[in-house]
Parts: sequence; C-alpha cells; structure tokens
Amino acid sequence: MNRHDFVYIFDVRDANPNGDPDAGNLPRVDPETGHGLVTDVCLKRKIRNYVALTKQQEGARPQGKGYRIYFQEGAVLNRFHDEAWIDVYKRADPPKGKSRLPKDGQKAKELVEFMCRNFYDIRTFGAVMSTEVNCGQVRGPVQLSFARSVESIVTAEHAITRSSVTNERDLEKERTMGRKFTVPYAVYVAHGFVNPFLALQTGFTEDDLTLLWEALLNAFQFDQSAARPAGSMAARKLIVFEHSSQLGDAPSHVLFDAVSVERKQGIDVPRSFGDYEVRLDRERIPRNITVIEKP
Repeated sequence: MNRHDFVYIFDVRDANPNGDPDAGNLPRVDPETGHGLVTDVCLKRKIRNYVALTKQQEGARPQGKGYRIYFQEGAVLNRFHDEAWIDVYKRADPPKGKSRLPKDGQKAKELVEFMCRNFYDIRTFGAVMSTEVNCGQVRGPVQLSFARSVESIVTAEHAITRSSVTNERDLEKERTMGRKFTVPYAVYVAHGFVNPFLALQTGFTEDDLTLLWEALLNAFQFDQSAARPAGSMAARKLIVFEHSSQLGDAPSHVLFDAVSVERKQGIDVPRSFGDYEVRLDRERIPRNITVIEKP
C-alpha cells in the first residue's frame, strides 16, 4: 500500500452535526472565528457504525481479518482482551489482573495481532488496550482531522414542547418546554491521512481502505436521528491523493491547499451545496500522484 491523503467534504442543513456536551449540546464552534467544528471522534464513530451495520453478518474474511468493532455502545473492552489471552495461551479461562504485557515478547506480539486481526477499527484507527487485561497499544494508520466549516456558522435555537411530564408533581402542567439547536446550512471540510508503514504493522489492507472510502461516502445514510433528520447531512465529495510510493511525493499540506471550497458570486445566504464551488488546482499536484474524486 502506498501513502494516501484525502479531503472529505460534507454539508449540513437544519441539523446539529456534532453537539457539544460542555455547551448544552450546542453545535461545536471555534470561539474565535465562529466556524463550525465536527470532531475526528464523531467522524470515526460514523465509520465504525457503518462497518458494523454492513459487515455484522460477516465474522471474518477468508484471510481471517474480522470486521468486529472494538469501540461500540455497551461494549466491555476487557472481555475482548480476555478473548485474545485465551486464544494466545490456549486456556479456557483468561489470566486475571494482567496490568502488563507478557514478558514473552512473542506472546505480547500475538495478543496485539489478535486484536488487529479481529477488530476493524483497531487496525484502522488504533487503540489503547492496556486496561487491566493488557493487550498493548496500537497506533492506527488512518487519522482524521476535525472538520471545519467553510464559513462561520449561525446556530438557530428552537423552543420545543411535549405533552408528557417527567415527574408526578408536574401532572397538572399542560406541557413542558425544551430547546433544540440546528445549523441552518454549512459546508464542512475534513482532512485525512493513511500511513502505509503503520498499515503494515496493523494488517490494514487495500480491502480495508476500500471499505473506508465506502464508509465515508455513506457515513450519514444510516445516522439519522431527531438531531440529524434524513437528508439533513450528506457526504458531497471525497478527494483522494494516491502517492506513487510509501514515502509519498508531496507534503500533505501542499495537497490540501490545492483544494478550495468557495461560495459562488451573487449568493448572499447559502442554503445548498450548489451555492458553493469546489476547485482542485491540479498544477500544484505532482504528476506522480493519482487524484481520485468520489463521487
């Protein structure tokens, strides 16, 4: 696998792309510029959810590379670690209180390999697996930046009501009030990187890479909720820079700077992706780099 850089562009309309629990679930924002933010953790969660949804019937590939998800809702991580210890040591019960990796370097390596082999998100994004039953640490080959809106955003606050009450003492009330926050419209841009050297260490393959692109393009198709209704968020473009070698042919920032997203002239209040134009300056991209635009 050669090095890859990529630019991921998506938009939001009348939805909350990533609420901030420290700010009453308001959409995340850069306090100095007013630009909207979506964390890398949020984007990775959507990728994990897509892989879990589409591959849940497939325990493993012919090569033994599994599609299980390590960080998932309701998961007890040490149970996964137990599986690795049982597999490596061929015991019916896992050893208890293992806060350190085995002194046997080969056994420690096998524990990490088991986790990478079975869990898609570990071999993709990495994980710290040193809690109690220790399975080591993995640095993942795929990393994403925060997504940042092209322009500063306006947060709309909506009062909502419900006919039900929470407590017995509120039965006489006709209704209770609440708040909901949305972004009327914004285009967000995130950047990503695939490290081929770390991919060799975790077993991240070309098939895994293809699944990553698929997950990014479909990240919002199965993520609907009251905060993000159907169609309110959409992946608009994925631009992949495939280098000709593992070391690469240009620094990441040079490639990212070649992509610009700008509001079209004459548009005072943008409310659709058609109000923006995505430009790719190919003259700034070395010839050895293959540019793939999806969709």
